[in-house]
Amino acid sequence: MNKGLIACLIPLLLAACSSGGPFASKTGEQTYAPALDPRGTAVDGLVVGHRLMAAGQYELALDAYTRAAGEHGLTAEVLTSLGSANLALGRLNQSEPLLRRAVDTEPLWAEAWNNLGVVLIERGKTAEAAEVFRRAYALDNGESDAIRDNLRLALAKLDNPDYGEGGQQEYKLVRRGSGSYLIRRAY
Repeated sequence: MNKGLIACLIPLLLAACSSGGPFASKTGEQTYAPALDPRGTAVDGLVVGHRLMAAGQYELALDAYTRAAGEHGLTAEVLTSLGSANLALGRLNQSEPLLRRAVDTEPLWAEAWNNLGVVLIERGKTAEAAEVFRRAYALDNGESDAIRDNLRLALAKLDNPDYGEGGQQEYKLVRRGSGSYLIRRAY
């Protein structure tokens, strides 16, 4: 090995062994990220996931929802969130079973039924999707514009299978509380 190279590396290695490492300032202050505060509180993974979904960051939202599953267990809300993130990523085969489990867990939750309907319509199961949207609309007492619009689109597609061909359809995912996410599909 070159003696000049060794002579250059030795001071760097010795500096790394000193307190603060090679990037410590002369005043002793750290110039890198501070340590974690063990008394700090973490933000709920569901809240983070919902914010990421609203921002269009579906892969990161899926990671946040997976962390939420560790915190909360596989509740209907976690299952719906995981299914919705997978749907937004185009992973219909992963999304459908998660949303079916969610509606089995909490059968009176209109938002979960709606999101299942979106998966079904995307998979070409129009008749089943229309029935699922009807159920969601009934459970919601017709209060959600998103669910009503999804039902209207599914019924139009059921009556005319060519409905929306050549155009872009917008189906709306909804979540508990407030907020919705648009899922666009170009046929």
